[in-house]
Amino acid sequence: MIAGQAGETACIQDMCLDQSVHPEEFSELFKEAMSRFPSGVTIATTHDQAGRNWGFTASSFCSLSVDPPLVLVCLVNSADCHVAFQTAGRWAINVLAHDHRHLALRFATKGADKFSGDEFDYTEEHIPILRDSVVSTVCDAYERYPGGDHVILVGKVVRVLLREREPLVHHARRFARLEY
Repeated sequence: MIAGQAGETACIQDMCLDQSVHPEEFSELFKEAMSRFPSGVTIATTHDQAGRNWGFTASSFCSLSVDPPLVLVCLVNSADCHVAFQTAGRWAINVLAHDHRHLALRFATKGADKFSGDEFDYTEEHIPILRDSVVSTVCDAYERYPGGDHVILVGKVVRVLLREREPLVHHARRFARLEY
């Protein structure tokens, strides 16, 4: 029950579960709740010591600090690229534009040939940079923290590329465009 103005009462009849009583249902409800937070969509990219490119789609990305300039992105521990990002000294985070839905899906698909297209340019260190992203940040590995079933990758931004593009948004497991 939520009290309204001047004695009005509104009843919340949506799903509400306690983790200790319904752990399986709670897990699904938690995932659904987190999907309701609108977010930008990114692709993080790097390469391993053998020169192989790696990448993943993430909506869990944000700025962390201005001084020093830090960003963070989260990677599930079971990802094929987990070892590459755990050992990489540098990576890029590319903010996707509204017409990059196909890239978001490709980089989110386990086992897919992520770099099969011609969408990337490469830094002098061979880090893949999405050619027409909204923003690309090149980051030196700053710190890594365990976070449940994910690792939190903190990068110190050493280069920023900005483009005038409309971003891709993810909300409630769907892609969307912003309306201004």
